[in-house]
Amino acid sequence: MKKIVNDERLMIKICDMYYNQNLSQKSIATKLGLSRPTISRIISNARAAGVVTITIKNLEMTNYVELEHKIESIYGLKEVVVVDHFDDPVKQKEELGQVAADYLKRIVVDRDIVGVSMGSTLYETAKHLDACSAKNVFFVPMIGGMGHLRNELHSNTLVQLMARKFGDGKFIPMHAPARVANRTIRDEFLSEMSIARVIKMCDSLDIALVGIGYPNKTSAIMATGYYTEAEMNAMKKAGVAGDICMQFFDSHGDTAPFKKQNTVIGIEIKKLRKVPHAIGVASGLEKLNAIKGAIEGKYINTLITDVDCATQLAENN
Repeated sequence: MKKIVNDERLMIKICDMYYNQNLSQKSIATKLGLSRPTISRIISNARAAGVVTITIKNLEMTNYVELEHKIESIYGLKEVVVVDHFDDPVKQKEELGQVAADYLKRIVVDRDIVGVSMGSTLYETAKHLDACSAKNVFFVPMIGGMGHLRNELHSNTLVQLMARKFGDGKFIPMHAPARVANRTIRDEFLSEMSIARVIKMCDSLDIALVGIGYPNKTSAIMATGYYTEAEMNAMKKAGVAGDICMQFFDSHGDTAPFKKQNTVIGIEIKKLRKVPHAIGVASGLEKLNAIKGAIEGKYINTLITDVDCATQLAENN
């Protein structure tokens, strides 16, 4: 066996069949009367011996591969996707939306259940989705979405738009506001059968697509009319670093200090820790602590962000 797997003539023959003739390892094994594991070892040995070299053209000009890998290693993330930085916030969100849409199309498979939060970046993601091949994909809002301002940012609107882009995709609305006045009202909403059904579906998510917010005047939770500027300022003073689905956490991902303020109708964000693909989409240095909190809280395992934010994540861990 040792002589076979290191036979240079055989290496060249097999590599020509595999790389130039595009034959599968199984086909090569059948053709040459060898086992598929043997073919695999010969191909690996050929690369190690320099018989085969693989060059990725323009790697340094296309993606931030090394930076992405560094952040994945530091924070234990499943995948990181870094995009260019744009000074124009509208252009930046469009870029994030396009990349997030491409990423979603890449990972979604037939019959997946996809949870969606809210916000302007996710709206851009929905806009940039085009015809998708996955079948019977089900979209679920992870937070209520009845409001009188910026309806396009609400989760109900987003799941409907995304389902349409998937052709035969389906969605279920959550007929509730995102936030109510107190926890008693919140508990009453959550006990309603139609709302409880949606929340229950969130226990079976294959993919969660979430925006990561932070307390500021332009945030989605202010744009949709659920929070005032005074409340935003109070959150900053209280140590809020960011939010997912309007549930607040500090820079370490701890939600406990803000539990009393949680009157949100939606998924408990700790459930995101069990989702196979929990994708956070956010950019900007002002969101650095929010992104760190989301990572440390394990609310996301995949991150799509801009290069400025990514660089700081890599250098200030």
